[in-house]
Order: sequence, then structure tokens, then C-alpha cells
Amino acid sequence: MLRNFLIALVLASFGFIFYNLYNSYEPQTELTGIAAHYAENGASEVGAANLVTAVVVSYRSFDTLGEITILFLTAAIISFFLKLSKEDEERVIIHRGTSELLKTASQLLIPLMFLFGIYVFINGHLTPGGGFQGGAIIASAVVLAIMANPNMTINHNVIIWVESISGVSVVLIGVLGIVLGGGFLDSTLDGYGLGEFGTIFSAGTIPIIYSLVGLKVGAELSNILNMYQKSQKEV
Repeated sequence: MLRNFLIALVLASFGFIFYNLYNSYEPQTELTGIAAHYAENGASEVGAANLVTAVVVSYRSFDTLGEITILFLTAAIISFFLKLSKEDEERVIIHRGTSELLKTASQLLIPLMFLFGIYVFINGHLTPGGGFQGGAIIASAVVLAIMANPNMTINHNVIIWVESISGVSVVLIGVLGIVLGGGFLDSTLDGYGLGEFGTIFSAGTIPIIYSLVGLKVGAELSNILNMYQKSQKEV
């Protein structure tokens, strides 16, 4: 009896709180503060048709760098725990076969998924999308490839090189922004303007940064999948 009373009391308290929140809610019909500045000046200051891109890669570039770092650390930690011993690395892996339908579909879809992922991060400054989304699409293609052919091997060195070069390049562009532009990862450098608004060669260095982020994210997620695949031994 006491237990039911306490449950009812908790539910009533939550109901009272949510009712007050609902009753006092006043929707914002206009942008205020920094959001208004982004909307009004983003196109002219950054040159990106996609304002989300302008915020992520230019105005809040330090946040984006932090997100990339967190993803890198996550991939490194997962790789550490899934690391195999030398004996396990040399063990012959025998996986169950996959259906012919999956194999045939993957041959058609994987190239298209890679192409679409590249399109998403190259055009991230013009249309919805960007480096993180494009990298996730590329990693999804790797998932499909592993599902279709569990015995496939992914060159770990290639993944490491792509990830390392992309990450270092993003930091170097950021430093160039401090030296030649207005701040870290500034999209305009001396001799490298914003370009023509709405075209592929616009928004300064943002397309380059997003392409590097896309390659880095795709490589990191693919590395996680590669390590997980190696850890799944069936003998």
C-alpha cells in the first residue's frame, strides 16, 4: 500500500512539474543573440550556403576539433581493447558463407555508397551534410563489404595513413588561419578568398576542411570495424 502511494506521489509530482512547464512555455518566433548574427551574416562572412556548415567549421571550429579528437580517442581505445595477440593474428579465420543476394547487391551498392559519401562531404558547404555524415556513409559501405565477404582483409596501414594525414592537415589549415587569416580554421586566407557564393569552389577553405574531416571520420570508423572483424574468430 505504501509503495503504491509513493509511486502515485512521484507520478503526480512529475505531472505537476510538466504541467507548469507546458503552461509557462512561450515559443521563440524570432532568432536572438548570436543565432541572429549567424543567420544574418553567415553567408557574407563565411560564404557557405549551408549555415550549419558555417557554424560547425568556422564559427565553432574549436568545438569541431574537439569532436574529431574525441572520435579519435574512442577509436584508439576500442582498438586497444580489441587488439589481438600475435598468435590470434596468424590464426586462420573460417567464416560462414553469406547469401548470393547480399554478395551481388554489395557489388552494386558499395561503389555508390563510397561515391555518395564523397559527394556529401565535398558539398557540405552547399547542401545538408558534411564531413561527419560523409564519413559515416563511407564507414557504412565498409560494414556492407564485411557483411558480404567476412573473409576480406582491410589494409590497416592505409587506414592509419589516411586518418593521420587528414587529422594533421586539418590542424595545419587551422594554424594557417591564425597566421594568414582571422583565427583558427578561418575560412579566408591571404590570396584564398571565399569564391563565388553557391558554387563548389566557395566558402574559402571550408570544402577542404570538410573533405579532410570526412576522410578522417570514415577512416576512424572503418578502423573500429576492422578491429572488430579481426576479433571475431570462428575456427
